Amino acid sequence: MSYIKLENIKKSFGSGESKTEVLKGISCEIEKGSVCVLLGASGSGKSTLLNIIGGIDNADEGYISINGEKTADMNEKALTLYRRKHLGYIFQMYNLIPNLNIKENVEVGAYLSDNPLNVDDVLKTLGLYEHRHKLPNQLSGGQQQRTAIGRAIVKNPDILLCDEPTGALDYNTSKEILKLIEEINQKYGNTVIMVTHNDAIKNMADRVIKLRDGVIRKDYVNETKTPVCELEW
Repeated sequence: MSYIKLENIKKSFGSGESKTEVLKGISCEIEKGSVCVLLGASGSGKSTLLNIIGGIDNADEGYISINGEKTADMNEKALTLYRRKHLGYIFQMYNLIPNLNIKENVEVGAYLSDNPLNVDDVLKTLGLYEHRHKLPNQLSGGQQQRTAIGRAIVKNPDILLCDEPTGALDYNTSKEILKLIEEINQKYGNTVIMVTHNDAIKNMADRVIKLRDGVIRKDYVNETKTPVCELEW
């Protein structure tokens, strides 16, 4: 049985003359423990789809089931609990709390979990342990993004949702962040769903779902994954 199943997901914004169909019937499946890349240009609907998978947004039609449970069947309280327990989010913007130090920012994620990872272990994995007492504004962009990743993974989430996690970073830092996501997937077995417009990133994925104009143009399993260290763009 597939772990995440999307069935005929449709989503529009606006109404009347200004109504825009963003997703036009998306159906796909994602295996547990895999890295799935949602690939497409700006406006293809990939971030909207990620937000629906994450329960941040609701679909107009269709349903999502995760491990056999339909998110649409959950009431608001159950959905909030579900997001808290099972999902980790990494955004392009780091959304760190400016007056908390790095360790405290990561601990915020640990408080949301019944089964968190060890905060110091996570900080060491991310190369942040020696910076743990600094504030976010004392770190580089890459270090801030690592902190945001730490906050997401310390929850030990089943599913890690990444929305353009390297969008604001330079080439070398982007590769560092992608390598971290690769290592986290291998070490902890989280299912990773990553939105990107960068075509090269698809080569690190187990599954690639390519979107254009709100529909899936390609959906395939990557027979030969490329390690992040060998990616070029």
